[in-house]
Amino acid sequence: MGGTGVAGVSEGAVGRTPRQRPVPFRQFVVKVHGRCNLACRYCYLYEGPDHTWSTRPAAASPEVLDRTAARIAEHARVHALPHLSLVLHGGEPLLAGAAALGRFTALVRERAPTGCQVHTVVQTNATLLTERRLATLARHGVRVGISLDGGLEAHNARRVDRAGRPSWTAATRGARLTAERFPDSYAGILAVIDPAQDPVETYESLLTLRPPALDLLLPHGNWTAPPPGWEPGGEVYGGWLCAAFDRWWGAGHRETRVRLFEECLALLLGLPSSVEPLGLAPFDAVVVETDGTIEQVDSLKSAYDGAAWTGLDVFRHDFDAALAHPAVAARQAGAAALAADCRACPLLDVCGGGQYAHRYRAGHGFANPSVYCADLQRFIRHVAAVLTADTVPAAHPEGDHP
Repeated sequence: MGGTGVAGVSEGAVGRTPRQRPVPFRQFVVKVHGRCNLACRYCYLYEGPDHTWSTRPAAASPEVLDRTAARIAEHARVHALPHLSLVLHGGEPLLAGAAALGRFTALVRERAPTGCQVHTVVQTNATLLTERRLATLARHGVRVGISLDGGLEAHNARRVDRAGRPSWTAATRGARLTAERFPDSYAGILAVIDPAQDPVETYESLLTLRPPALDLLLPHGNWTAPPPGWEPGGEVYGGWLCAAFDRWWGAGHRETRVRLFEECLALLLGLPSSVEPLGLAPFDAVVVETDGTIEQVDSLKSAYDGAAWTGLDVFRHDFDAALAHPAVAARQAGAAALAADCRACPLLDVCGGGQYAHRYRAGHGFANPSVYCADLQRFIRHVAAVLTADTVPAAHPEGDHP
């Protein structure tokens, strides 16, 4: 367990204050299939320090899915949730079959309390998407999120199948089929930033796949295992984000949503955030593995073996038990759980300390600034400067009136 006691908590983490009530889970990530048809060379889940996936069944059984649906509905009822997000995940979830994903979605909706809307998305590498499968997903109201690292074959050179063959042709075929034939089901593209690729070229190439939204994600890394190409001054990833933002903002109209950019702007304007990498909004996601184990989010698995472990499962525990777990309490503690440097930073309300997994340092836990601290500072200050320049009227010379 990495020598940290309770997973993700000890070595400086802070729990809730006595008066702080837990925030209910609103995002349920369900591993319907725990294996993948690709063997991406950088995958933190299968190539990283955590090996718990190898001890679990490949696919979730009907019993696990039935119990998971009941637990989700129970949590929604107890906390009177007006809506919840159901994320069908893996591995590659389409290995379970589109019909199975549709049946599970229907089961959750059937059991959810009256008035609770269930928004479902499947996160896929797109290689298994066909018109028939997309039609099945659309019939069940399952939107499709696609994982790609750019809109050019060169951007995805490390996304290969288990025989080492490129996945690009199959993936883009699936993405274009979704955009052209099922646009209402298209949730968007998730792309992990590769600092070796030009940011403007990457952004513009992804636009050709017509995504309604982009999630640009920083690669998972931490102080013990820094991200690829990382440098401490914030030039590499911070500079990449600034260049991509300038291209997006400079278009003069919204070509697509880029959630990281929109959330940064919202936070600078005093609005709340809904993404994990920025802001101080309480953490509200939970994972159910193929064997019914309740875990924290997968990003923690990039830190050390067993970092997402809670010791809970859907057969013996409800999701309120996960809310009471010290690791989850630490993640819902807001600024109180952050390092002193973060709490004293003027960018605290926007940065929020960065993504939790990126704060890890062996021997010190997660109570550290993000390994991307300098990158995030550079990016946030740049966005603030651009926003100010475009919204504050230019000063007029003395005696010159508009």
